Amino acid sequence: MQVIHQISELKKTIKETKEKGLSIGFVPTMGFLHEGHLFLMRTARKENDLLVISIFVNPLQFGEGEDLEEYPRDLTKDRELAYEVGCDLVFAPPVQEMYPPRYATFVDVERLTGNLCGVTRPGHFRGVTTVVTKLFNLVQPDRAYFGQKDAQQALVLKKMVNDLNMNLELIVLPTVREEDGLAMSSRNSYLSPQNRREAAILYRSLQQAQEMVAGGERDASVIKETITMTIKNNTSALIDYIEITDTRNIKPLAILEGECLIALAVKFGETRLIDNLLVEV
Repeated sequence: MQVIHQISELKKTIKETKEKGLSIGFVPTMGFLHEGHLFLMRTARKENDLLVISIFVNPLQFGEGEDLEEYPRDLTKDRELAYEVGCDLVFAPPVQEMYPPRYATFVDVERLTGNLCGVTRPGHFRGVTTVVTKLFNLVQPDRAYFGQKDAQQALVLKKMVNDLNMNLELIVLPTVREEDGLAMSSRNSYLSPQNRREAAILYRSLQQAQEMVAGGERDASVIKETITMTIKNNTSALIDYIEITDTRNIKPLAILEGECLIALAVKFGETRLIDNLLVEV
């Protein structure tokens, strides 16, 4: 397994791979790998000749006062886990390699970024789309793999790939969860024991919403109020948002129709967690 830190070396390796006609599966990450990442990597390993991952804590997607400096990092362990799943190449650049002095180019996806996490994390998605565009240009993957936990991110990136005619397939795989249903996330490591116990309410509240839809409820306000009360009555958490949108424009819905995204963001202590479910009406 190669570990590359410099763009020039990565370009050389990718050029050689392409000349051999080998397919590339790519999993971009910010490191501190967990089973959710490994699930994406194992799938990419099966479906491509070469598995490439990136490990890069991208400063552009962190806002003022967010956890850029505290974000968990363990490159040694990440390399071990990547090797175990059969990764061929790890690209782990320093920040100055990705954003040299006088860097001034960014990628924006409009409309889809104006709701949900885009409200309380302004500039976040511009950071995501910029770094992912750069990584796609460098790695030149045939297929790139993302998790459903970051549902808005996946929809934004799909729109970007389509609008910019990028020559790759973007694949979104189901959320990987802990035994109690909590979506796996690197930020789960921040949670205190009490917060960790309380955080399981997120998936339970989404399941409750799913049952309401299956039972015929179509009023988004009723479903959102039920989720709100479930969380407030069982935890000390602070709700950032609870929203139900379509999956085309991420537009809030009053009445559920078609494929709908039930999404939430909730803070347990200082840790902000997101989760979601797709429902078909």
